[in-house]
Amino acid sequence: MEYVYAAMLLHSAEKNIDEDAVSAVLTAAGVDADGARVKALVASLGSVDIGEAMATAVAAPVASAAPAAAGDVALRRLRQRKRLQRKSLRKRALASKASALSSAEPAEHNLTRSRYGREPRGRVDGV
Repeated sequence: MEYVYAAMLLHSAEKNIDEDAVSAVLTAAGVDADGARVKALVASLGSVDIGEAMATAVAAPVASAAPAAAGDVALRRLRQRKRLQRKSLRKRALASKASALSSAEPAEHNLTRSRYGREPRGRVDGV
């Protein structure tokens, strides 16, 4: 990325973008410049209008901001709909449990056994 920034800096300073200039900018910035990458960058930028590319690159994020905001709204609505569905399901489940409990006959309790299904400790039959 530093290589592209060096080319953009040279363009904004209205200097020629060649291998020596890009290497000098990178060296001044404290980056160890790779000669092959510098050569590839300069060759690829030979047919590119950098001013036009920078103008379209700056305009592109602004144009894409509106669809992203619309996507956020849609995502919030979807989450809210799911939340309401879960809440409705919980209410229905509680209502069915409540109706089942109110319509059921009271259970007979076995007082001679503990809740673990065994005789209580320390008790003797008939006492």
